[in-house]
Amino acid sequence: MLIQILGTGCPKCRQLEANAREAAAKMGVQPEIAKVTDIDEIMNMGVMMTPALVIDGEVKSVGKVLTVDQIAAQL
Repeated sequence: MLIQILGTGCPKCRQLEANAREAAAKMGVQPEIAKVTDIDEIMNMGVMMTPALVIDGEVKSVGKVLTVDQIAAQL
């Protein structure tokens, strides 16, 4: 499983990453977690607002910080 956090490194992006890591631990999965900071790459994924959460290539959230439970439900 690949979880990507799309964003430039702002506090919301860092919070989304922390929540994703906690959700993965809660669900007992060990995903690869990657940060995507390149604006062109983010836009190529169809994302215009950050932070965004992508799981296995599918955009799950754009422009908001999901809670641990919201992320866990997506895993």
